[in-house]
Parts: sequence; structure tokens; C-alpha cells
Amino acid sequence: MQLVTNLQNDIGFTERGGEESGQRIGLPRATANGWLSLTTVRAAIVLLCLVSVALGMALVALRGWPVLAMGSASMLAALAYMGGPKPIAYTPFGELTVFVFFGLVAVMGTEWLVTDQVSLTGCLAAVSIGCLSAAALAVNNHRDQVHDRHLGRYTFVVSFGQRASSIMFGTLLLCPFLICLLIVWERSALLFLLPVLLVPSAAKLHRDFRNCQPGLAYNTILFQVFRLEGWFALALTTAAVLDRHLHPLS
Repeated sequence: MQLVTNLQNDIGFTERGGEESGQRIGLPRATANGWLSLTTVRAAIVLLCLVSVALGMALVALRGWPVLAMGSASMLAALAYMGGPKPIAYTPFGELTVFVFFGLVAVMGTEWLVTDQVSLTGCLAAVSIGCLSAAALAVNNHRDQVHDRHLGRYTFVVSFGQRASSIMFGTLLLCPFLICLLIVWERSALLFLLPVLLVPSAAKLHRDFRNCQPGLAYNTILFQVFRLEGWFALALTTAAVLDRHLHPLS
């Protein structure tokens, strides 16, 4: 679904003339630069959707209709992000969509799939990962706000302003670490403080975001958010594995 979303985003951007309208400063688009044709990318989207359906139906046979519901909703969201008459990317709900599907659905759905249940720890972890995923899109949209406004894309920052966007970004960075404290309390396990070691990196990232000059400099911050999310996920997973090893019956 990540691949489908990115490919659909590339096509939708090109078809709506995003490359020609205004001065864009985001990462390059394959179709807009002529590296891949629209036909080729559409074929890739169809192929990926077919592969997803094949894999998904095997999981439906194993776990039943909830997998079908999650898979169908995820595919619709992936195609609708930059597809259809009113793409999600043209609304203020992009970050919320990422939070739901890259956090709640991805993490809780996976836990339910492999354990047949969703724990409170799993819910809290899902919210944490969802926040960091949404933070990445917030940086992307903050960087592109001038160009998006020119295109008529009413993203969160275009709709509510730079201050609101900055507050949202800071909140999305802070919440995962506060949630770790809740997991420590819920599991009675100090191991789940491991991700808190990343707080200085998150604080520096927030300062860099607030002080960043408009333009390509936001790309550096964007990749720093990706790295922070990766390290956070690794730390949280390590804590969970060690806790399970130390308390196998909990």
C-alpha cells in the first residue's frame, strides 16, 4: 500500500500539472521528469494491487473478514490519496489519514493478525508510530505550502497556517515519548523507557523545523524524521522483545 500510494501520488501530481504550476521544491517526480511514462506507472499500480489482493485473500482465509475490511480500506485510501475527483492530498486530512493507516491499522492490524487480539500496549504503540508517520507528512506539506496554495491544495498548513502546522508537528514528535511512559506504567516494565533515549534528537529536530528557512532545507528535516521513526520503532520493538523474554507469561 505504501508503494501504491507513492505511485498514485506521482501520477496524480503529473496529471494535475503540479510540475508546471508554480515553483516546486519537493523531491523529484518520475512521471513529471519523463523517467517513467504514465502508462508504465499505472501498470505497476495494477500489478501491486493484484499482488496485494492475492496476499490479502490468503490472510482472509486465515483470519476472516476483518482482514478484508482492513485491506480494502487501506487500498481505497492508497488510491484516493491523489486519485479521484477530491484527492485526500488536496484536503487538511492527509496527516490524519497517514496516522490511521500507517499507525493504527498497520500496527494494531498486524498484532491482531498474528496474535488474534489487540493489547493496550499494541494500541499505544500504534498511536506512537502513527504520530511519527504523520509528522513526516507534516514536514512535507509545510515545505510545499506556497506551491500547494497555488495549486489549490488545501493541506493542513494551507488551511490553518504555519503556526498551527508547527504546533501540530511538535505535538506529533512529543506524543510518542509520553506514550512510552504510559506503556511503562501499563506493563510495569522500565525497558519501555528505551525509546526515551531519542528525546534529545526529537528536540533538536523540532528546533531545526522551527528555524528552517523555506526551501530545500526541509528535505533534510524530512529524512531526519524518517530516521527518528525508524530508531523509535527499533527501540520500542527491542524493549517489547526483551520484556517478553524476561516475562514470558505476561
